[in-house]
Amino acid sequence: MIRNKLVRQTLTVARRDFIATVFTPTFLIFLLAPLIMLSFGAVGGIGAATMASSSADKSRIVAIASPADARALIAADRNLRGLYRRREGPPALVIQSPGGDEAAQARRAFDAKDTDPTAVLYGPLSRPTVLHVPVSVRHADYLARLAEEALRSQRLGGETRLSVATKQAYSAAAGRTSQRGSNQAAFFAVFGLFILTLMLAGQAVGTMAEERSNKVIEVLAAAVPLESVFLGKLLGMFGVAILFVAFWGTIVVNVGQLLPGNFARAFAEVGPAVGPLFALLFFGYFTMAYLLLGSVFLGIGAQASTPREIQMLSLPITIFQVAMFGLSQAAATNPDSGLTRFAEIFPFSSPFAMAARAANKPEIWPHLLALGWQALWVAATIWLGARLFRRGVLQSGSPAFWKRGRTAKTLEAGSHLPA
Repeated sequence: MIRNKLVRQTLTVARRDFIATVFTPTFLIFLLAPLIMLSFGAVGGIGAATMASSSADKSRIVAIASPADARALIAADRNLRGLYRRREGPPALVIQSPGGDEAAQARRAFDAKDTDPTAVLYGPLSRPTVLHVPVSVRHADYLARLAEEALRSQRLGGETRLSVATKQAYSAAAGRTSQRGSNQAAFFAVFGLFILTLMLAGQAVGTMAEERSNKVIEVLAAAVPLESVFLGKLLGMFGVAILFVAFWGTIVVNVGQLLPGNFARAFAEVGPAVGPLFALLFFGYFTMAYLLLGSVFLGIGAQASTPREIQMLSLPITIFQVAMFGLSQAAATNPDSGLTRFAEIFPFSSPFAMAARAANKPEIWPHLLALGWQALWVAATIWLGARLFRRGVLQSGSPAFWKRGRTAKTLEAGSHLPA
């Protein structure tokens, strides 16, 4: 009977927090926050790309060569440039006829007003000299390779190709995922799990700060047991997180139909090694990571009395979570290393590392063990978080725990002052 009453009270608090969060205009902004962040990122990326392209348009590589060598260099440049993508290739090649002192002419080439030379080649093709600016070593390497290919073509007697290859496109069988695709899926899994847990669990701290400031938490504590308040808040915010994940998960799953054909083919090989079961495992690890982080945020947040103190207490947790993200990313890139085993066992990095394992390896049984192991730590963290929550709420009128010693000394010193 008592247990049923506690369950009802917990669900009542959870429903209240869910409705109070979802049925507000600000929730729409929160729901669209990833789109807003992507928009700002796209604007910044377009600006950076525009600056880079405008700078690249003026970049040149220069070769000071005789007419015979110039023809060979141009032919070699045409062949080698075809191996690069448009934005990855070296700058356009400019040929200059030698005029006396070639070394002095090469140095003067860097003083051009209308172009921005990054590397200049001069001298015989068998032993050329290449001047380059410090950041353009690769352009200098390209010019050296160009001289090599031009000299080869001259000695072989022209541009006759010695080998002609037949190129055929090959697509993997349907349902088969390449190792590169699995590695990419592991990266996206860890990154997505980190962003979701950090953003959604952090929302619980914001709710706690608001209710501490308007004394709502004291009203709830007077009406129902504090354990029910803690669990209800955790479940209510978890319901908000599920709604958020369902909304964006639906968009991500269906956005492939709107992509152009070349983009769709590029993403076709990205897939987890466990197949369709990955969605269920990802949700399970998201649940574990959210409950771990959410209970810590609620327990620590209850110790603070002002929003500023909550932010100060949340910062170390966020830094720790970023460290767990870095550890899991390192584990995702080396799935068979000892670091990966540590990341999969350590409770706060285990959800991220095991999500990466689901993308990299097809075995299912390690995930059953991992989910059981993480469930034990979730139970322990919720128990500890509930105790911290109770202590923080019951002592809401007293100074924060890191100020109590200093406050006691101040009061003691004040008691000795003359009346």
